[in-house]
Amino acid sequence: MPNHVDQELETLIRARYPLIYIVSWEEKRVEDALRAISEKRGKRIFVWSVTQGLVSSPTAKDMQTRSPTAALDAIESSTDKAIFVLKDFHPFITDTEVTRRLRDLTTSLKTTSKTLLIVAPTLKLPPELEKEVTVVDYTLPTVEELDRLLENIIQSVSHNQRAGTSPPATIDNRQETPSTGSTPAASAPPAMINTTLTEDERESLLEAALGLTANEAENVFARSLVERRKFDVDIILTEKEQIIRKSGMLEYYRAREGMADVGGLDVLKDWMRKRTQAFGQRARDFGLPAPRGILLLGVQGCGKSLSCKAVADQWKLPLLRLDVGKVFGGIVGQSEENMRRAIRMSESIAPTILWLDELEKGFAGTQSSGISDGGTTARVFASFITWLQEKTAAVFVVATANKIEDLPPELLRKGRFDEIFFVDLPSEAEREEIFTIHVKKRKRDPASFDLKSLASASVGFSGAEIEQVIVSALYDAFDAGRDINTEDLLNSVRSSVPLSRTMKEQIDYLREWAGTRARNASSPADKQPVRAEGP
Repeated sequence: MPNHVDQELETLIRARYPLIYIVSWEEKRVEDALRAISEKRGKRIFVWSVTQGLVSSPTAKDMQTRSPTAALDAIESSTDKAIFVLKDFHPFITDTEVTRRLRDLTTSLKTTSKTLLIVAPTLKLPPELEKEVTVVDYTLPTVEELDRLLENIIQSVSHNQRAGTSPPATIDNRQETPSTGSTPAASAPPAMINTTLTEDERESLLEAALGLTANEAENVFARSLVERRKFDVDIILTEKEQIIRKSGMLEYYRAREGMADVGGLDVLKDWMRKRTQAFGQRARDFGLPAPRGILLLGVQGCGKSLSCKAVADQWKLPLLRLDVGKVFGGIVGQSEENMRRAIRMSESIAPTILWLDELEKGFAGTQSSGISDGGTTARVFASFITWLQEKTAAVFVVATANKIEDLPPELLRKGRFDEIFFVDLPSEAEREEIFTIHVKKRKRDPASFDLKSLASASVGFSGAEIEQVIVSALYDAFDAGRDINTEDLLNSVRSSVPLSRTMKEQIDYLREWAGTRARNASSPADKQPVRAEGP
């Protein structure tokens, strides 16, 4: 069943649009779609590349038409009812002679049953052709298309396993045996590949594959079967990591921390848990919109960034970090284009989580941007918040901020985020939980420590400060040649000056602001208010 882009292409061809520019990396997928259209419309199809010339067969070569102008001459003189596909024509399109030939060709194509299509991974058009060319963005495979591709692989593997033969070249099912220098009398039977998927597993797999080209998806499905002998979401996420690395604008974070590594914040955790399946089709059928994002405000070191990483692990989605500092470039217009490119990249591999850490620093000076940087920061910020408001792709934005007074007021408007959470200093019960987590991380038994005394002694300490208390005590115990104990930790607490003491006024202001403007990330029912300590 053709997708909506294929239907659009067929409509444009039937309407005799002379020049169509298809932006896509997937040459084969586009060519297959055009061959199906040409067969349906009773037309021939010719494909040009600089290596093969203009040919009607994938295996043929025509050295006489390898140059762009010779190919255009051949298209003009052809009497066939045909579709002409020019692969990677964008490097030549800005040449003065080629541009002029295309403009001349437009008139003759309109009066014939010929259509010229350019297929290229990037859009590159000279001003002279902007009114002559129709641009079509060939979208990445939909869930339905990926499902058909997945089903073909499952059927292929199942057939070959029943027949006792190796699968096709895309999936080598042979068991590797160590090389001993001689041929074994009998090789071990190949390990069976499990292609059975529950409905939920299949949905998760297809969601993870969204954003990949058909070729990338086929390769990563095959890789998963070879490495794990089954379909594995984590293998697919590694393929997305490769895509992000090539972009240079975003950083891919592997999920190493889970919700079990986050102490306290029970309200935030529960909010996240309820949305674990919110990107699936069942949620759409139920009438639920995809979650848009959250803004985490609060005291430094209290778990905002850790929560971003933990939710990526819980939802099994790739976590992308946008460093706003990398967006700004020295060339006029470069910063705005960088922001648009970062947004396009995050949308291309959706569903995903986009993390903006310390948002106020990236967009500081928005109000004075017209004086300080010619309005660049303001324009970049405007692009971002417009996308944040209007986005339809399943990109869940998690933004963190420490200083709310530096945040542009437009960012806090309803509709930008689903929720604004305030992350306060941990309560006594939460501090006890944080001590437990970090003691376990250091391969010690929490039962060997007086955790209640430690929690009581560390009033006003953030989670990051509690971690440093343990690290400092470990150094002291290591220097003394013995294992760590409760007294070491208490001594470390006594010698530390928490942020709540040095920045008392700022924290009190933050709490007062958040009291009526944000939702507390921790439940107040089981926590006593922690007051910032005085000097």
